[in-house]
Amino acid sequence: MAWQVARMLVYAIPALLLVNLWTMLGFRDDKQRAIAGRRRIPEADLLALALIGGTPGAFAARHLFRHKTRKQPFSTWLMLIATVQMGVAIGLSL
Repeated sequence: MAWQVARMLVYAIPALLLVNLWTMLGFRDDKQRAIAGRRRIPEADLLALALIGGTPGAFAARHLFRHKTRKQPFSTWLMLIATVQMGVAIGLSL
């Protein structure tokens, strides 16, 4: 049983790292597009990246790039996604 968990983590950890990197790059790209006055990345796409596991990257990118920090309802949706993910993680660990 323990080896199955370890094997799952071998795949899950790199996947989560990639999703979070992808999320951070998406936020950075959206910020650069906003500065340049170009077409933006839809908020739904940024939230979808958070939903599939990029929540830590989304929060880090908001802080690093000072992007979408006060935007509503985006911030509320991101917090809801983070809360649900934390609940699921806690539930799975019990």
